[in-house]
Amino acid sequence: MSEEKNVEELDSKNESTELRSIRDIVKDLSKPVAKRHLRTRKQGGKELTYISWYDAVKYLDHYAPGWNYEVRTMNSVGGKLIMTIRLSVPCLEGLVYREATGQEEEETTSYGDSSSNAESMALRRAAAKFGLGLYLYDK
Repeated sequence: MSEEKNVEELDSKNESTELRSIRDIVKDLSKPVAKRHLRTRKQGGKELTYISWYDAVKYLDHYAPGWNYEVRTMNSVGGKLIMTIRLSVPCLEGLVYREATGQEEEETTSYGDSSSNAESMALRRAAAKFGLGLYLYDK
């Protein structure tokens, strides 16, 4: 399968609404992300490769239909907004969830605002705990 295919064109077996095993979902989410969905940015003198939140949502929609997330906590600590989210995936074994945090300076000068940036980071990190783009952290 070409890595450049749209998420919508990926394995047709995943278009079913039947519940699948969490192992199968994690196996599918652990596949390499199409190169066109990868972004890079410089941070702390290093170039980081990541997937945008909206592409992560597309992969979750395709491989983990019925997924959901909720903001669990939002705190301000030392001038940073720290947000914890819970990402839940329905599967044969029941509802499986992973939690992750995201943080952003409250007085951010980057694109977006502190809450949407922290939420985006937390969502992508929780999705990585299900395998999505997890290999990008090895670099």
